[in-house]
Amino acid sequence: MSADERVIVAGAGPVGLSAALVLARGGVPVTVLESGPELAAESRASTFHPPTLDMLAELGVAEALVARGLVAGSFQYRDRHTGPVATLDLAVLAEDTGHPFRLQCEQNKLTPLLLEQLGRFDDVAVRFGSPVAGVEQDVGGVSVLLADGGRVRGSWLVGADGAHSAVRHAIDAGFTGMTYPERFLVASLNEDPSAVLPDLAPISYVLDPDEWMVLLRTPDHWRVLLPTPAGTSDGEELARLPGRLLDITCDVRGPEIAHASLYHVHQRVAGAFRVGRVLLCGDAAHVNNPLGGMGMNSGIHDAVLMGRALAERITGEGTDDELTDCAERRRACALRHVGVETHRNWERLRTRDPVLRAELLDELRATAADPVAARRSLLRSSMLDSLRGVR
Repeated sequence: MSADERVIVAGAGPVGLSAALVLARGGVPVTVLESGPELAAESRASTFHPPTLDMLAELGVAEALVARGLVAGSFQYRDRHTGPVATLDLAVLAEDTGHPFRLQCEQNKLTPLLLEQLGRFDDVAVRFGSPVAGVEQDVGGVSVLLADGGRVRGSWLVGADGAHSAVRHAIDAGFTGMTYPERFLVASLNEDPSAVLPDLAPISYVLDPDEWMVLLRTPDHWRVLLPTPAGTSDGEELARLPGRLLDITCDVRGPEIAHASLYHVHQRVAGAFRVGRVLLCGDAAHVNNPLGGMGMNSGIHDAVLMGRALAERITGEGTDDELTDCAERRRACALRHVGVETHRNWERLRTRDPVLRAELLDELRATAADPVAARRSLLRSSMLDSLRGVR
C-alpha cells in the first residue's frame, strides 16, 4: 500500500489508539498525532462495558486490561438512607457476550496496552507534541496543519482529539446540544465505603431527591460522583465535600480524599460524523453525562466500527457508501441510545416527586427479580443493544 494511503489519527487516547490499531491490523499505514508530550496520565473514565471488552479482545488487549482491573459482576441501585433497592447480575448476559461483567479500570491503563500493540506494526508512527491547528481537504486527501507550522499529509483523517476537538472545529461539523444545570464533582477516596454501607456493590447508583451520588470501585480507589449547585466556587465545593460524605465514612471528619475535581457536563452531538475525508469519533463527535459509563465505551465502539469500515474502504473490501452508512449509524447511536440512556439515568437518580419515586423503586425491584426483564434491561445498559445488527 502506498504512502499516499496513510491515515492520520488525531488523538492518542483510548479512542484514537483503538482506531489506529484497527486500521493497522487492516493493513493500512497510520500516523497518530497527539498534542501532549506523552500518553495522558489522568484516570478519567473507569468503566468498560461487555461489548467494549469483546472488541478489545479482538484487538489483543482485553486479557491484559482485565488483569489490571477489577471485575464487577453486578451493579446496584440504592436509596441513600435505606440501602439497596435492586442489584442486577450481569451473568444473565453470558450467552450474549464473552465478557458478562463490567470491568472497573482507569482508561490510562488501557492506552499503554494499545500503544504497545501498535508498536508491532512497521507502518505506524506515533508523534507526541503535535497539536492540530487546521485541516485542509481536497479530492486526493487531507492535509493536517500543526501548531508549529508543520504539515502532515494523508488520505484520510480520523478526529479523536476530544471534546474540544480542533479537527471538528476545522471542518465546521457543529456540536449542538445542552449543558446540565449543575456541575459534577468527582472525588477519589482513600477509604472503603462498604465498611459502613451494607451490601455495597462495586458500582452503585445512589438515588436521593436532595443529593444523589454514584459510588464506583476501581483497583486503586473508591470514586464518588456528586452534583454541585451552580453559582458557587470550586474552592467552596471542595471545602465542603468531606461533610457531604459523612454518611459513607467511618471517620467523623469525613473521608480522606486523594483527588477531586469539578466540571460542567454536556450532552452534544456533531452534525455529521463524516465530512469528506474526515471522520469524527469519541468525544470529538459526541459528549454525554457520565451516568452509566457510556462515553468512553461508545467512543471505542466508534473507533472500531468506523475504523474497520475505513480500512475496508481503503483496501477495496468495502465501499464508500458503506463507510458513510457506518458514520451515520454511529451518530444515530449517539443520539438515540447513548444520549437517551445517560439522560434517563440522570433523571432517575434525582427523581423528587414521591409518587414517581415510589413507582421507580418498585420498577427497579421488579426488574431485578425477573430474569427476563433483568436481561432486557442489562442488554440496554451494557450497550449490547446499541450494537445489534452493526457488528
